[in-house]
Amino acid sequence: MSDISYNQALLEFANAGLAALAESAASSSSTKTPAAESHFLCSWMVTALKKRSFSKLIADDLTFWIRQARSMGAGAELKLLLQKISQQYSYIANKQQGLAASLKAMLVELEADDWLIITDQEVSKKLKLDSEGHASLIISDDQFSQRIDGDELIKPITLYVRAQEPAFSAVAYKHDLLISAGNKKASLIKHHKAYQIWPKNLQPALALLQPLTAK
Repeated sequence: MSDISYNQALLEFANAGLAALAESAASSSSTKTPAAESHFLCSWMVTALKKRSFSKLIADDLTFWIRQARSMGAGAELKLLLQKISQQYSYIANKQQGLAASLKAMLVELEADDWLIITDQEVSKKLKLDSEGHASLIISDDQFSQRIDGDELIKPITLYVRAQEPAFSAVAYKHDLLISAGNKKASLIKHHKAYQIWPKNLQPALALLQPLTAK
């Protein structure tokens, strides 16, 4: 298990959780309510964490989801979470090549959609960008020029984005790119969030998840 990637560990966990829930539903005559499903999955996760049934790469996620389920009950939507993970990480599993080409194609599409796209300016200190109401995406010139080799990403690239997050995330996913959670505090550009894309889509933490109907 030491050679498993975070993506693989997450997908294995999500599929196992959904399978356990389905098996429980098939063997029980009780009503399958969201509250009952959440209770089952929370208990299943607690057991998995105690027994260390899955890679330690997802231990922090597991702890967080258990805490959410205990405080929110059905509102934690654990089943939906696992379904989204299963869908997205199954799809992206073989989308590891040509990601620099995917990035460039995404930038072309966004620019055609009236986004302000900047990739030729260095971003090394706090900046303010006046985009006149347009959605905007900035990549520091040093990263755009040095972290791409042909069609491939060779190092993580930070994207500074000002836009509705679900819409931006959906466009990135359309181009086979996993996007990290947005981080406003880490952004060097005012009113923008910092996102990252990684070589081979191997994000080290949970990526932004898409609706089940996204693909």
